[in-house]
Amino acid sequence: MPKKLIHLVGLLSCLLGCQEAPSSQPNAKIIAVGDSLMAWNSTSGSSIPDVVEKNIGSAVIDRTVSAAWLQTQFDTDGHPETGVQAQFVEGDWKWAIVNGGGNDLMLGCGCARCDAVLDRMISADGQSGQIPQFLRRIRDGGTQVIYVGYLRSPKLLTPIEHCKAEGDEFEARIARLAQQEQGITFVSNHDVARAGDASYFSFDLIHPSRKSSRIIGERVAKVIKTKGL
Repeated sequence: MPKKLIHLVGLLSCLLGCQEAPSSQPNAKIIAVGDSLMAWNSTSGSSIPDVVEKNIGSAVIDRTVSAAWLQTQFDTDGHPETGVQAQFVEGDWKWAIVNGGGNDLMLGCGCARCDAVLDRMISADGQSGQIPQFLRRIRDGGTQVIYVGYLRSPKLLTPIEHCKAEGDEFEARIARLAQQEQGITFVSNHDVARAGDASYFSFDLIHPSRKSSRIIGERVAKVIKTKGL
């Protein structure tokens, strides 16, 4: 991705959301990073991180921002400059809730001829690319990772319906990574929305309604409660 475009996306992300500073809740053990799937409904206190926080009874630092990309470039010291990876802040976290990649596919290659974009994010075997490197960096720092998958829209004509094949392949790669790596869990949400039911989506038929954010947040919370905080 061209450097100028990365900086433009980073600026847009800053305009579309506010990142919560870890210092706002110094005892928090969970951090959430990602794009609008996670950030949506935050103004009503109903986003996925909000739901997780309510369900586990423990603070979640929400660093998610709408329009964030997963791919990024790094500074001379190897630190990510923009996007989902730059949202993550080192800390004494027990869990990191992560998502991303949808904007890269929809905006980066128009969900067509996306092989190069997919491979940069994660290889077919799930072992290389920016996502495995990112998640391992988090995990190797002592933090367990939950990667949150995207909604599907069966029997609905939506602006992102043409992205289904690329989205399915992308998440299959994430699932392969999680199957092979300790400390990384993939939460699929392909079965959240019922066929032909628009109530699982926001007005734009892309982002989750509060109902979907609640269902997804409860799934993530269940993983945390099962494995322990």
